[in-house]
Amino acid sequence: MEKKIKNVFIEGAISPTFIADSIAHHQHKTQIGAHDIFLGQVRADEIEGRTVSAIEYTAYEEMANLKFHEIRERAFAEFDLTCMHIYHSLGQVAVGQLCLFVFVSSPHRKVAFEAIRFVVEEIKSQVPVFGKELFEDNSYQWKVNT
Repeated sequence: MEKKIKNVFIEGAISPTFIADSIAHHQHKTQIGAHDIFLGQVRADEIEGRTVSAIEYTAYEEMANLKFHEIRERAFAEFDLTCMHIYHSLGQVAVGQLCLFVFVSSPHRKVAFEAIRFVVEEIKSQVPVFGKELFEDNSYQWKVNT
């Protein structure tokens, strides 16, 4: 039986309501002792005198979803996790809005802290998601992940 790979992409910004609802859905899972979340937010960086107003995200979705799945599987193999959710924006996300939401749950806090860092660093280095930084003057440049 082939395992279904979950689509992690959301069109546009990730809303605080979506995040709150995701957290609230875990109240019945009483084996969880700790949650940790990472929220990636679009910054108003100033680059060569121009200010970022938004980022337009694109991805090679099939490959990106496969990479997200591989990262998830490695995290479950390495850490004692109860559950994990990853959501990434596609399309335009304005400065101040959220573009990445990673949520891990574990019986213990130390594991949750370590796992969230691992997952976020792996996403940034492995997943083919591309950001076009849109500037206030209507120019743009492709973002380089750091």
